[in-house]
Amino acid sequence: MNILEKIIAAKKGEVALRKTAMPIAALEHYGLFKKLPLSLTQFLTDETKTGIIAEFKRASPSKGIINNQVSVAAVTAAYTRYGASGISVLTDENFFKGSLQDLEIASENAVPVLRKDFMIDEYQLIEAKAFGASVILLIAACLTPVEVKRLAGTAKRLGLEVLLELHDETELDHICPDVDIVGINNRNLKTFTVDLEHSVRLAQKIDAAFLKIAESGINSLDNIRYLKRQGFDGFLIGENFMKEADPGAAFQNFAADLKMVPS
Repeated sequence: MNILEKIIAAKKGEVALRKTAMPIAALEHYGLFKKLPLSLTQFLTDETKTGIIAEFKRASPSKGIINNQVSVAAVTAAYTRYGASGISVLTDENFFKGSLQDLEIASENAVPVLRKDFMIDEYQLIEAKAFGASVILLIAACLTPVEVKRLAGTAKRLGLEVLLELHDETELDHICPDVDIVGINNRNLKTFTVDLEHSVRLAQKIDAAFLKIAESGINSLDNIRYLKRQGFDGFLIGENFMKEADPGAAFQNFAADLKMVPS
């Protein structure tokens, strides 16, 4: 069993427990459920923003603890202040040390917030809305095309946007009309190596009607410059900032330098 399979197995048990602890009826009366979600597609195409979805991530299975000494409120406020187009929050507790409370705190900022987790059940989408998410992540590697279509349809009915993450060409058939943004993960799930060229080749096979973002392993302005030229509309960056003692300051400096990168 690989790490993704372990995560999904654990997630199924976790979701079952959460359904009992907080039924859907309770989620629908939770504080943020009625909040109007912001549009990540609009923020990504807003030229006054950076095009970066800045991530709050305490840990990962491959890196262990990245940064568990900082405040989600302080970091996400800095991300917002210095021009993030969106904020991604890891909510998986077992493998990434995140929580729905992190999502709720991040959603106090005036930018779209992505719930980044392993979404396998409609319940998690309702949960995401209740805790302030504007966007949900669907990972093609752990869903069938039929499951993506079903979950994406549910998300749209809830008023949430959908980011579909792809890793290779075999997953192109997961794209459906209810997907708003297609993310291409530059990191190979088996070897954890990063290959921007693989992402560029895959992006060329995606309909221009979808916004495209690059994910993972982006750590320099040269990366941004190159991927912009290849037609990417945005960039999900987390570890590059979170590995620093002050992720907000790291983002501020990166965003300032990014202003010098030609569009």
